[in-house]
Amino acid sequence: MENENRAIARFESFSIEPIHEKYAWHICDFVTINSARLQRYFPITLAANLTPSLSQIFVEQKVREYQKNEEFLFVLKDNEERTVCGLVYIKELDWGKKQAELAYCIGYQFQGKGITSLAVDTLSKYALKDLGLKTLQIIVHKTNIGSIRVAEKSGYKWQKVLLKEHTPPSESALDMELYELYA
Repeated sequence: MENENRAIARFESFSIEPIHEKYAWHICDFVTINSARLQRYFPITLAANLTPSLSQIFVEQKVREYQKNEEFLFVLKDNEERTVCGLVYIKELDWGKKQAELAYCIGYQFQGKGITSLAVDTLSKYALKDLGLKTLQIIVHKTNIGSIRVAEKSGYKWQKVLLKEHTPPSESALDMELYELYA
């Protein structure tokens, strides 16, 4: 497998690695432990990883998408526990416009430790330099102060409100805030 053991970055407590089949069980564990955190903004990821069998299918699909440059999923790995502590997507790729969206989630036990900010900053630089993208977007709800802080710490600037941009399960459509970073 081309992605295997190719960490994008390694830090003292965690590393950023491309999706790989070996992470299926770990992602299932991550998602089930953090289901309450993921249900509103990551309902598709949550539903696709509720069992080990579903996670295997999800990971195989994400590996194929990674290899085809359709979507890039990165695992944030806790180096001590050797578990998944978060996920970062580079998605909604438009190679013509050289634009993509970053979406990220972190496990509740890793929140507030700076891991998400470091990962988003690192992967933003990777997307601009190595993937050749020119515009990166982060779409966040105005009440998600932690995520807004992550975007701003990584140099993203508020652009506008996207009306009815995201519809969580069993809720009305939400207006979301658009932040962008340019090469």
